[in-house]
Amino acid sequence: MAFVITSPCKTEKAGECVEVCPVDCIEEGEDMFFIDPDICIDCGACEAVCPVTAIYMEDEVPEEENEYIELNRLFFQGN
Repeated sequence: MAFVITSPCKTEKAGECVEVCPVDCIEEGEDMFFIDPDICIDCGACEAVCPVTAIYMEDEVPEEENEYIELNRLFFQGN
């Protein structure tokens, strides 16, 4: 299970998460960042530094943000 970035990132896109990720699994998309679920090691470093609380463990994503689980996966299927 990986971490997922949700909608608050769309308005912030700060990037602290990218700087602290030990396995470089976070990539920048057009309007937000995405976490590669195949590379993420679930360390939680990104979640701790997110200034807008946009990052959740996949099974803890708020129901209204569930679409971002699939958006994160689809982003990496296209790369």
